[in-house]
Amino acid sequence: MPVEQERILPLNAAAPRADAAYVLYWTQMNRRVPSNHALVHAAELASAAKLPLLVYEGLTCTYRAANDRIHTFMLENVPGFEAAVKALGAGYFFHLRRTPQDANDVLYRLASRALCVVTDDYPTFIASGHNRSVPAKLDIPYIAVDSSCVVPMSRQDKRNYGAYTIRPRIHRDLPRFFVPCPEPSLNRKWDDALLPAGLPQRTRVTPENIPALVAECAIDHSVKPSLSYTGGYATARKHLDIFVEEKLNRYAKDRNEPSRHATSDLSPWLHFGHISSLEVALAARDYAKGNRFTADEFLEELIVRRELAFNFARFTEFPETLDVLPDWCKKTLAVHAEDEREVVYTYEQFENAETHDRLWNACQRELLLRGKIHGYYRMYWGKKVMEWSRTHAEALEIMIRLHDIYALDGRDPNTYTNILWCFGLHDRPWGERPVFGQLRYMSGDGMKRKTDTEAYIKEIAFLERSGKDSFKIAV
Repeated sequence: MPVEQERILPLNAAAPRADAAYVLYWTQMNRRVPSNHALVHAAELASAAKLPLLVYEGLTCTYRAANDRIHTFMLENVPGFEAAVKALGAGYFFHLRRTPQDANDVLYRLASRALCVVTDDYPTFIASGHNRSVPAKLDIPYIAVDSSCVVPMSRQDKRNYGAYTIRPRIHRDLPRFFVPCPEPSLNRKWDDALLPAGLPQRTRVTPENIPALVAECAIDHSVKPSLSYTGGYATARKHLDIFVEEKLNRYAKDRNEPSRHATSDLSPWLHFGHISSLEVALAARDYAKGNRFTADEFLEELIVRRELAFNFARFTEFPETLDVLPDWCKKTLAVHAEDEREVVYTYEQFENAETHDRLWNACQRELLLRGKIHGYYRMYWGKKVMEWSRTHAEALEIMIRLHDIYALDGRDPNTYTNILWCFGLHDRPWGERPVFGQLRYMSGDGMKRKTDTEAYIKEIAFLERSGKDSFKIAV
């Protein structure tokens, strides 16, 4: 079964190379073999042309806030991904750009012998920029494929302003797209002799040499790897299996209670494409059905809410400004722009978890140590940054900066949407109050009534004190 046409987006009008040696798949965001429509489409094109397939993956030192945490998580995926690619009979070339002086043209060199370039359709950060700038620089087809969403982003022709508008459209299309991704198949085996001359030496990555490779890179070495999460498909799949077997049946009841650990915790692997939302959704649906309960609440978050975020990012050129908010949000923020704040903290005080609020400080420490914040408490975390910053714009800047540096699920459509939700995106007007205007307010007393804040604070304190996460999943 071929990849659905709605997932495939040609980004230039160039003709395929007549004397091509292979098809090139440039994996930017979907760094996996299972459930990867872009890889499958690249394999389809290669087999149709009776050519082998080469998979190229690069990691540069120059992305915004490049640091040990993000580099380590990404490199931890490489050995397993390389082995899976080679098991298909495809080639794999990984380039680690350690310094700004290192080669930055590997993609173009590899494309010089390719029939076409297939890559990932993704609406934010580096991939989005590449997909705008690279196609015009190539003399062969450049094709982006959406393997990030269950229902392809192209099925929405405009920005939706809430879950209530996108939900019926997604549910309408689910029967067609909520099916397993085809398996990639090749009829020609890769041969390294096909590589063009003059390439830099490919980077060999093993679990043992990752710390040394990271240390060689010109990045921020002060942000240490996560204490809780290890990159790679195998780890993601283990998290998924434990979630569906031990947590899914209580997800609806316990998902907003961080101390109950009822969520999947898969956002880092989903962001870096180590596992697909489609694979996760199918596993949840099938397990729930086989055990006579429903996974509707989880699928609502994973499909409807997540794909609302991708829809927002796709139709928002720069999702890091308050200018993209609905008019009612901008109006109420303008009215309350000069409101006096009872307390104001600097970026450094936020970063170092030095506020008067024990729960907020625990949330920030979870970000510093684990690399993500529980979703329900992240809403509270963001609302308080807004309340305790000099201006609304400064609050947004602080939230994005902290996620860029410390979050393994940062720079993601979900990240931008969840942060902007604090300023009213995808929400509705509430009662008027200082600083917030008509935006939803969240209080520490409300968190204490609804959740076991003391259990969470104690858990994060133990994590900080011991350097060990009792909830880390080993593979």
